[in-house]
Amino acid sequence: MHNVLDLRDLVPDEAEQLLHSGYAAGALQAEARAAAADSDLARLEDVERRLGVLERDQDWPFDEPDDADTLHGLAAAAPDLPVDESRLDDRVRGAWLGRTVGNTLGKPVEGLTRSELEVYLRAAGQWPQTGYLPLLDPLPAGVTALHPSAPTASAGRFVDVPRDDDIDWTIMGLHLLETYGPGLTTEQIAAQWLDRVPFTQTYTAERAAYRNLIHGLQPPATATYRNPYREWIGALIRGDAFGLVNPGRPGDASRLALVDARLTHTANGVYGELWAAGLVSAALATGSVRDALHAAKGLVPSRSRLFATLESVEQLYDSGASHTDALDWVDRELGHLPWVHTINNAALIAIGLLWGESYMDALAITISGGRDTDSNGATVGSVYGAAHGASGVPEELVGTTHVKVRSAVRDFDRITVDELVQRTLRLIAGFR
Repeated sequence: MHNVLDLRDLVPDEAEQLLHSGYAAGALQAEARAAAADSDLARLEDVERRLGVLERDQDWPFDEPDDADTLHGLAAAAPDLPVDESRLDDRVRGAWLGRTVGNTLGKPVEGLTRSELEVYLRAAGQWPQTGYLPLLDPLPAGVTALHPSAPTASAGRFVDVPRDDDIDWTIMGLHLLETYGPGLTTEQIAAQWLDRVPFTQTYTAERAAYRNLIHGLQPPATATYRNPYREWIGALIRGDAFGLVNPGRPGDASRLALVDARLTHTANGVYGELWAAGLVSAALATGSVRDALHAAKGLVPSRSRLFATLESVEQLYDSGASHTDALDWVDRELGHLPWVHTINNAALIAIGLLWGESYMDALAITISGGRDTDSNGATVGSVYGAAHGASGVPEELVGTTHVKVRSAVRDFDRITVDELVQRTLRLIAGFR
């Protein structure tokens, strides 16, 4: 599924991407799916060519620039926030613990729908979710399969933080910043990917960009050539490191995140990483997830679909709607998007942070929305931990299992959370 080496996936997925971005691609999507079913590669190439010359509908109501001048302008307008230096070490630790724990909480059920999540959680005796999920065998009626990682990420089945790309990319970001500093370039990121990250441990947009690099393409073409996943969540999950090293400076975090995002993503895919980096940066300073959400939203173009989504979630919260009402809204208004798109998952992240009254409450709300549960859990956990410190992450969830981290990034497997925290703090000191 979503094989970046197979036109039978790439062309129908490209049609879907265009359809969700204001192009009248419905007929070509149907044609692509039929050609894929027949393994008719010549016809797929023809459809791909016709998709490439489509023009956006004139009545498309959004404006979604991703040029550096526009996005740097938003970053420059973002005010710096005062940082309580006496709390910074604790908040950085909280962010790392919150991210690793949150990722594991959502990992076994990644990809399930909201209704499937409820069935599984009720069968597990965790409705709402209260901790790591057991591996149920047999699966309850209504749940056909769990994520392939479930056997190694369910309660009692891991001794270290399970390996996951959501954690790999934060580690990779730390390595990039240690190696190149604030002058980091997209080309340097690309070179380190090829050197440090196995191709098979990347997914969707990242794997497409990796393939493009191997074939000799350079950024930003790596983000657009045969990459229908360019607005999916892959860039958002890479934003943490740039926020961590810029506490209270969401604009600086956003500028670095843009350097990273342009390797793989465009438009809302890029905005997602700028937003995530700004969220972490602001949370380290304000100690308030609501204030962090407000600061991060300012890094997103105001006429984009992501901005409109974040505005709608805030309006629901301010109107007194329940988190269930908000999750219903996501299903109703964003249910047409792929389950790993940036926009619908960002909405679930914001819902968990706004309505959650504790770490586990925020995670439970977000994960219950389904879709990319481990990625969303990681981001919610990171932001909550950054705002509230290490004590905000329940000790019983950290225990002995979230001390060392399994990682596919070369030379980082089984690195400790303590070392990640200390290396982050050294970078913060060096970036000032």
